[in-house]
Amino acid sequence: MGAVGARYCRNSRHHGGFTLAEMLVVLLVIGLAAGLAYARLDADPRQAMEREARRLAAALEHAAALAQWRNQTFGVAASGAGYRFWRREPGADGDRWVPVTDDDVLQAHAMPADIAATVRDYAGQSVAADAILPLAASGRNEPYTIAVTSPEWRVLLVADPLNRVALTAATPR
Repeated sequence: MGAVGARYCRNSRHHGGFTLAEMLVVLLVIGLAAGLAYARLDADPRQAMEREARRLAAALEHAAALAQWRNQTFGVAASGAGYRFWRREPGADGDRWVPVTDDDVLQAHAMPADIAATVRDYAGQSVAADAILPLAASGRNEPYTIAVTSPEWRVLLVADPLNRVALTAATPR
């Protein structure tokens, strides 16, 4: 091969595909675009509110089961900005509520900005905002409703006497 032929072969190999650096740049751009798309989907306030409602529902069912297993009365209070689980303990001057601190699922939880959890009713009656809803050791509890809300949406957590917590579909407020 002459000098022209060798030069032609080298040039044709270069134009036949992409270099490793070019492929890495394309993968980086695709990864950044996917990350931004995920961040935008995660920023949906309705999805965030529904995720918090599912988390609270799971914690409520866990607390009711734990009350039966430990033969203790547990309780929950939802204050708007968050919720906390309690345990009723006997004392010299009567029973008192103490915060649950020995269970990761039942730790006090602050709601994200613009999302609130409030107790709507217990046993068909409205209750005070700072009320603690008891979860009896017997496993037989009164039905109750807790609302998880955002400025635009609302999900209701409805508990039956068997401690099953159902979530309603998100509805506009």
